[in-house]
Amino acid sequence: MNPVTAILIGAGARGQIYARYAQEHPEELRIMAVAEPKADRRALMCRAYGIPADRAFSNWEDLMARPQMADAALICTLDDMHTEPTLAALKQGYHVLLEKPMSNSETECRAIAAAAEEAQRVLSVCHVLRYTPFYRTIKQLIDDGQVGEVASLSQVENVGYWHHAHSFVRGNWRCSEQTSPMILQKSCHDMDILLWLSGQRCTRVSSFGSLHHFDAAHAPQDAPLRCTDGCPHSVVCPYDAGKIYLTDNVGWPTEMLTTDLSREGRLKALREGPYGRCVYHCDNDVVDRQVVNLEFDNGAVASFTMTAFTTDMARQLKVCGTKGQITADMNANTVSLHRFGESGPREITLETPPQTNNYGHGGGDYYLMRDFVRAIQSGGDGNLSSARVSLQSHLICFAAERSRVERRIVEL
Repeated sequence: MNPVTAILIGAGARGQIYARYAQEHPEELRIMAVAEPKADRRALMCRAYGIPADRAFSNWEDLMARPQMADAALICTLDDMHTEPTLAALKQGYHVLLEKPMSNSETECRAIAAAAEEAQRVLSVCHVLRYTPFYRTIKQLIDDGQVGEVASLSQVENVGYWHHAHSFVRGNWRCSEQTSPMILQKSCHDMDILLWLSGQRCTRVSSFGSLHHFDAAHAPQDAPLRCTDGCPHSVVCPYDAGKIYLTDNVGWPTEMLTTDLSREGRLKALREGPYGRCVYHCDNDVVDRQVVNLEFDNGAVASFTMTAFTTDMARQLKVCGTKGQITADMNANTVSLHRFGESGPREITLETPPQTNNYGHGGGDYYLMRDFVRAIQSGGDGNLSSARVSLQSHLICFAAERSRVERRIVEL
């Protein structure tokens, strides 16, 4: 088949990762144009994908003002900038790959789902966990009846202390009003997975959580506003910016500071940009721990815990059924099935994702792009995360945040 052509709207971390599929599989995907407000990122994408200058735009409006120039649009802007370019792209006839969350507004999420159905275009929301061999294997075990009827699910998301500091204290997703609350921005993956694995409709939600640690009240004495201002606690502080960004690693998250990844370039970015700030003197407001409880229409229940205060970045899952249980660790890439009455657990062999060094989420990024391309080529078949499907897990996220803020159980 001819390769699918695409335009990229938003060339940040996620946009660069999804576009990378075109570098590795040019016979399947080609990037034709880019819209990105930061000039250095636009230039980077133009060099990497051979995009001519007249197809590089500083905003998505100018790109969309042109006649349709590709099959698909990869929309990877910040959360509160998803809706308008998505609706414009669907109206022009583009298929859409939309970074999660769909929107930080329930009304806009519903509008996107309705527009995708009306346009009869493929719209895949980037719920990348659905595409991993890890979760697909667990889903298959459940659907095959290996644990009987699912009674409960429990998932833990270990965000990682330095990852939380990077993205949710210093970074783009630190303020819920500017982007999204934590449960929607980060943990919509988890609500989506719990809903998908259960195979049921969620009927009730409760949630607790808060921002407790990353605030001025917990700042060490005499801590300056920036780590680069000679902090007396830099040696013992695990969140010191130098320990995170001035190492030999110039990949993620360091590459988000600047396109000049020399030590001098990184130091300049820390002195002038958001990532050099003391984690106790930022303008963040998202929670640093949260729990969510779900009840499904068949009586099954699920629990979820998100915490910033871990050394690893991993998800663990336990599925308990009437005939057995599944325990799984995504970081270790292990799934164990123990059927009641049998002598011991059985370790399940998982597929090893290709190109895992270039993609995140246990290969989910890679398989998402592969399946998005194939869905377009096949007329929509195989889309695991359509807007209509993803809307349901988004509604759970909105309900969980209402429950947390209003201190009540929310009926769906």
